[in-house]
Amino acid sequence: MNLDDFSDLIERPDGGVRRDAEERRERLTVPVGALGRLDELGEWLSAAQQSVPVKAIEQPRVVLFAGDHGVAELEVSGRAAGTAHELVRAALDGASPVAVLARRFSVPVRIVDAGLDCDPELLPDAVVRHRVRRGSGRIDVEDALTPEEAEEAVRLGMRIADEEADSGTDLVVLGDLSVGGTTAASTLIAALCGTDASVVTGRGGAGIDDLAWMRKCAAIRDALRRARPVLGDQLELLAAVGGADLAAMTGFLLQSAVRRMPVVLDGVVSAACALVAQRAAFRAPDWWLAGQVSGEPAQLKALDRMALTPLLDHGVTVGEGSGALLALPLVQAAAALAAELPERAPDAAVADAEEPPGDAEPAEATA
Repeated sequence: MNLDDFSDLIERPDGGVRRDAEERRERLTVPVGALGRLDELGEWLSAAQQSVPVKAIEQPRVVLFAGDHGVAELEVSGRAAGTAHELVRAALDGASPVAVLARRFSVPVRIVDAGLDCDPELLPDAVVRHRVRRGSGRIDVEDALTPEEAEEAVRLGMRIADEEADSGTDLVVLGDLSVGGTTAASTLIAALCGTDASVVTGRGGAGIDDLAWMRKCAAIRDALRRARPVLGDQLELLAAVGGADLAAMTGFLLQSAVRRMPVVLDGVVSAACALVAQRAAFRAPDWWLAGQVSGEPAQLKALDRMALTPLLDHGVTVGEGSGALLALPLVQAAAALAAELPERAPDAAVADAEEPPGDAEPAEATA
């Protein structure tokens, strides 16, 4: 498998449709610019859907990829290594932030176990049946995945994207349920942006103290030494310093772009996967929105490299797709405004000019 092949499969949202949407926007009763960035969102959705006016977002879905990372054994996370299944259980039980928000917004949540380190019996079969492996390797000293596992994980993400597109999902909120995932994600971003570990190391969604931050920074620095020799091959890079959940998410993003299915990114993990996907297919980011600022320095670096401006900045660091899900009503509002606001009545002068000559009153003769 060569991820560069996606470059020939992914097209940009329809530019002609976007111009039509912009022209329609100029005819609406609300002055151009009065709705701020909502105008831009509505036009982007029109181009993605190839529809003017834009269609309402009626079947959104939250998709969360779950996995444990061996690097968490170094105590680089606020959670104990191998406990990502607890995050999954909380989401399934409706007791996590993303579950509460999804319930409030009436958005279904799909959880995909790509690499949890737990007995499958602890979770429903619908969650664990796609697992690539049990936990990912400790990226500071070993590969996260074998080459075969990396390809299997990417194909898993592609398959999930196809299933969502085929079922009618018209927008995906993408997130992760992982322990140690921000360390792997920060390594990927540092490698692809050519920066030092200290520039990208954050405190993670669970929060860590200064000593844990130093351990995390050292782990990323060691992982970077292993990442740099394989920068020319995205699949090898994911195998070396990614993980099953990150590789699956990368495949999901690429195939979603192929299927013209818009995706809202959440935090640093989804941003890292998006950056890997961009390296494979430069047009792919045109199908994504950045939902929020997560507070992770690596996320900001990745979004800047992809020229994606976050929709929200509310200091939400919990992860799990929560911040991106908060942005969903904003996207839905942009679609509703673009579709439902009325157009201005034709200008009277223009209407007069368009009247047939035979309908005009004869001019009065002058002496």
